[in-house]
Formats: sequence, structure tokens, C-alpha cells
Amino acid sequence: MNKFYRIFLLLIALIFLTTYNPIEFTNFKKEEKFFFKIKQIEIVNNKIIESRDIFKRLEHLITKNIFFIKKADINEPLKKIEFLDKIEVKKKYPNTIIIKIYETEPIAIVFKNNKKYLLDDSSNLISYKKISEDYYPTIFGEGAEYSFADFFSKLKESNFPHEIVKNYYYFQIGRWDLELLNDKIIKLPTNKTEKAFHLAIKLLDHENFKNYNIIDLRIESKVIVE
Repeated sequence: MNKFYRIFLLLIALIFLTTYNPIEFTNFKKEEKFFFKIKQIEIVNNKIIESRDIFKRLEHLITKNIFFIKKADINEPLKKIEFLDKIEVKKKYPNTIIIKIYETEPIAIVFKNNKKYLLDDSSNLISYKKISEDYYPTIFGEGAEYSFADFFSKLKESNFPHEIVKNYYYFQIGRWDLELLNDKIIKLPTNKTEKAFHLAIKLLDHENFKNYNIIDLRIESKVIVE
């Protein structure tokens, strides 16, 4: 290495050492962290759950660095919110968190220990509150809430018009009766309910059965009417 080049390197090193200020470098780091602090939380896709209930549980995240926020930091405070199924979290840099809400669906009203509840499609019992103008049928029968979600799922899959059902009656042997809005009763069997659903749909549309109040499908291959 020639003498001139060696002197040039020494001059560069001298300039760096005389101008480097560790305090200024630390301040830059602090400003960088400040720039990425969370300022806004956006809630989307919620219909039943109120945004303010979510904000209240997540307000501690405001001013936290967006880079270090994990999904668990958001999931954990929201665990006990009623009707919450799951969330999706998206970071919108430099300072916004977007939370997409997926809710369970209320499907019926249940009375338990003389108290009124909403039952959702995940079999959760939730203290009753009017959440919309939607109509919900009522379920009767001890322990009905434990098997209703599965029963209701099969009812929908069979394309039975569940919106015309006023009340569901559950019996301990594991079968159901449907009371329709027009006061007709459909008695279902313990087994092969899907087959009974399809038959009930045909009978309800058949002119000959419109004058009967009870359609009894409890015995396979038989239709008893009253």
C-alpha cells in the first residue's frame, strides 16, 4: 500500500471519529420507533359485536411499535367477546392495525333455569339481548341446546324452510318436533332425520296435507296425519 493511500485512509477514519455522536444515533433510533407506533385500529366485517367493545380491550396497543405486535397480542384480550368466532389481523404501515371480525350466528332462543338466552351456531349460550330485528325461534326441552346446532345444520342442508319454524321441541330420546308459524306440527323420527326433512318438504307443498294440523313422520315409511 503506497504512502498516499495510507494517509487518505487515516484522514477518513479521523473524520468519522471526530463527527460520530452516539447520542444523535440513539435519538435517530428513538425517532424511528416513534414513527412506527400504532395510532389507529380499524375494525371491519362486524355486524353484531360493537366496535367500541373491541377498542376498549385493545386500547393498550396504541403507541406500541407495530413491528412487535403479534396476533396473540390481539387474540388474547378478545377471547371472551360474545359471538366472536375468529379474527384476521393485517398491519397497514406505518401505524394502523386492521382487524377483520368473523362472528358466530345466533339461531334460536333458549330458556334455561328461567333465564332467556340466545343460542349461536357454535352451541354457545349467550345472555339474551336484542341485537337486530331478526326473528329467532324458541327451543324447548331439557338439554336441547347441546344437540340443536347439529340438528339445525342438517335441517338447513336438507333445504327445509327453517324460517317458517316458530318453535323446536326436543325429547330426551333424541328426537324433535317442529311447530311452524301456521301452527302445524311436524313430528320427526329419532333416526334418518334427513330423509324425514325431504319428505316433510314435499308434504307441506301437497294440497292434500294443507288441512291437517299434525304430520307425524316418526315411523319410517308411514305418514300419520291429524
